[in-house]
Amino acid sequence: MGLGIWVWKIQYRQKVERNEPSRPWFMAIVTLIFWGCLAWVFTKQTPLIVTWPSVQGNKTILSGLLLTPEYSALLFGLTFYTAAFIAEIIRGGILAVPKGQWEAARSLGLSPHLMLRLVIIPQALRTIVPPLTSQYLNLAKNSSLAIAVGYPDLYAVATTTFNQTGRSIEVILLLMVTYLAISLAIALVMNLLNRRIQIVER
Repeated sequence: MGLGIWVWKIQYRQKVERNEPSRPWFMAIVTLIFWGCLAWVFTKQTPLIVTWPSVQGNKTILSGLLLTPEYSALLFGLTFYTAAFIAEIIRGGILAVPKGQWEAARSLGLSPHLMLRLVIIPQALRTIVPPLTSQYLNLAKNSSLAIAVGYPDLYAVATTTFNQTGRSIEVILLLMVTYLAISLAIALVMNLLNRRIQIVER
């Protein structure tokens, strides 16, 4: 998510230089709301409950921000597992930038922060985005592991439907079409991003 917001900031700066209107933060919020609503539609369960905290008895705090144990296990498990791969992809993309670019940025007197933000990362993104697409697709498919902790994800809902109806072929087809639609949506967004940041040959 942080990488996506950073990419939107780069696009916003480029559009400002071209005097084009842009609303990157609006798009980031819309994206978060969209995926949250999509998860709720598939699971029919609210994993996050926000209420006003209250104090009862011997200063015992009740309510507030609550996460279900199943959702917490799924969230932290997939986060740490996928973050390790994404971190390695980003590290490899940064190291793939030629050494001359680093030396040129230093010769201009740029600070390490500006050197990464203005010179290195924009070039590294061209190497980072393609394998990052594969990791996002793997993340969407790995979410089916939620059944192992009892969280009612898409696969668990399909299993329940199969047990109650006995229509195995129809349930499997719906499951395949749903995962295919999610994968194609992720691939479409990442391919559009890759097209925006790639070098245009003349």
